[in-house]
Amino acid sequence: MSVSGSLRRRRFIGRVVSVSAAAALAATLSACSGDDPPKKAYTVPTSLCGITVDPALVKAALPGGDSLTTATQKPNGGTIRCNLSVDGKLVLSLAQAWWSEGHTTAAVSQGYSNTDDGTLSEDERFVYTGKAGVGKTVPSCKASEHPEQDLYIAVETRDSGVDDPAAIEKLLIAYTKAVEGTAACG
Repeated sequence: MSVSGSLRRRRFIGRVVSVSAAAALAATLSACSGDDPPKKAYTVPTSLCGITVDPALVKAALPGGDSLTTATQKPNGGTIRCNLSVDGKLVLSLAQAWWSEGHTTAAVSQGYSNTDDGTLSEDERFVYTGKAGVGKTVPSCKASEHPEQDLYIAVETRDSGVDDPAAIEKLLIAYTKAVEGTAACG
């Protein structure tokens, strides 16, 4: 075989190897960066820290993962927080908090992260973004332990990568209505 024939053969093989390597790399990268979000392999219970809410609404506000755990936290005398963790990482907090009468939902929402520039509902009971929201329970929601206070609900994602205003709005409204039907509202 002549030297020029050998060089042509090497160049051809080199090109085939380069094209094959590029195709393999592209396939690997597309598999790694797939458009499919991580699978949500866990089951969301119907009751979260004693409050019944549609699991599908909760799951829409959660990231992918294998396991889900819940824990109740009472950081002070007027707040009950239900924390949800996926694979051991805190990702969502649903809170009930009593605030002095006379506050607006917009004013209360300033006390919570990721609610800046949120959408205010027409009835002014809810403020929400893609990461958090605050809702006011109905005026008849009172408790003797909290005279002259109104009960607010806060939904906050915690560094989960979730940014979905529709999911937060639906969960916030459903959770607020669920709390209104419990002993928390006297």
